[in-house]
Amino acid sequence: MKSRYVIAFLLTLLAAPAYAQDAEKPNIILIFADDLGYADVGCFGAKGFKTPNIDKMAAEGVRFTSFYTGCSVCSGSRAALMTGRHYQRVGVPAVMFPGAKNGLNPKEITIASLLRTFGYRCFIIGKWHLGHLPMFLPTSHGFHSYFGIPYSNDMTIDAVNAKFSNDVVFRLGKTEEIVRKEGGIKNTVPLMRGEEVVEYPVDQSTLTKRYTDEAIKLIKENKDQPFFLYMPHTMPHVPLFASEKFKKRTGSVFGDVMEELDWSVGEVLKAVKDNGIDRKTLVIFTSDNGAHQGSAGPLRGKKATVYEGGYRVPFIARWPGKIDAGTSTDEMAATVDCLPTFAKLAGGNAPKDRPVDGKDIRSLLFEKGAKTPHETYVLLHGNGAVRSGDWKFYPWPEGAAKAKKKVAAKSDKVQLYDLRKDLGETTNIADQHPEVVARLAKAYQHFAEDVKKDKLP
Repeated sequence: MKSRYVIAFLLTLLAAPAYAQDAEKPNIILIFADDLGYADVGCFGAKGFKTPNIDKMAAEGVRFTSFYTGCSVCSGSRAALMTGRHYQRVGVPAVMFPGAKNGLNPKEITIASLLRTFGYRCFIIGKWHLGHLPMFLPTSHGFHSYFGIPYSNDMTIDAVNAKFSNDVVFRLGKTEEIVRKEGGIKNTVPLMRGEEVVEYPVDQSTLTKRYTDEAIKLIKENKDQPFFLYMPHTMPHVPLFASEKFKKRTGSVFGDVMEELDWSVGEVLKAVKDNGIDRKTLVIFTSDNGAHQGSAGPLRGKKATVYEGGYRVPFIARWPGKIDAGTSTDEMAATVDCLPTFAKLAGGNAPKDRPVDGKDIRSLLFEKGAKTPHETYVLLHGNGAVRSGDWKFYPWPEGAAKAKKKVAAKSDKVQLYDLRKDLGETTNIADQHPEVVARLAKAYQHFAEDVKKDKLP
């Protein structure tokens, strides 16, 4: 009798996906570009500059071609990524500014605070943009260390609340007295380590390189234990800056910035290999929202819109021995999926005490032919949208300025596109598919009401 149970148990293990049997906690490196559009890397159609390291990463891993963010602008997107929950649930506005007194609620569970409970060391290098006051900074949200700028590089400094380190480097003739008196100046931002400003104003032309050097150092120091490294780059958000080595390499400043960003990705991957952790490290490259200066390629719209060009971004994942090289999937996935997926890879689960919008997408990473776990993906930013299968639904008419309180279901009041046949969203076919319109209008309304019930301040 015992042998029968043993055989049944072994058959169960053999039938289970390989990733479900892996007890070793992988290192996770998440590289998050800023305002990088769908067609801003070579393997997604970039023109005018080259991204050989990112392209090689895709050749050695998997490309997701229907990957969405949680918001088409900065703070909302980062809140959704960090919590696995749409930003409207977590009390974060779409964009935060240096004068704000709010931020990501300290009671939220982030990727870092969750992975930390599973024994991970957690680090962030780059742009945070979820609150710059001490209770909202990364070190209050599970990260062991923070090095970067607190918000977008076109913003200013909170001259009243900034805490300067004892060895702060003031540039351009600044002193603490001058900064406190003159206040913030546009495009002039602080560089922070932990909770303190260590350089002001930061020389933005050095940021990509300094982030990269910091990442290489942390990878080397933590190679013998599981770690999570979050690299939300400052670039290619405007104003654009490249180091001397990359200036005038292409025909545009944007191209120069992108080639330096690509170099950074290559250096991070090299550090992973050089430290002998290549086969136990998942590396992901993606963006916070669609293109601003760059290109959305075949997609309609750009940053700040709810059309495909505002939300759909490149997503590349590489993990030798786990992810099949040179593969791609057009199945729908999103940044909110990172938290539950990382939790599973670490041997745990997403939080059970709150609604989590993300899904475990390990099957999309590791299994050929796997299907998306999302029947619908609802976006509440702006006038809102719903993606479901090949359909993209907008509960508002073309050119509407404001979102409606009540979602319309009549075909002349909404938009519906078949992305399989019309990726550029050029032809509204809502009047041809009233049943689809009714179904997706209902899904949007239901989700919008659900989010209202669970909002955190």
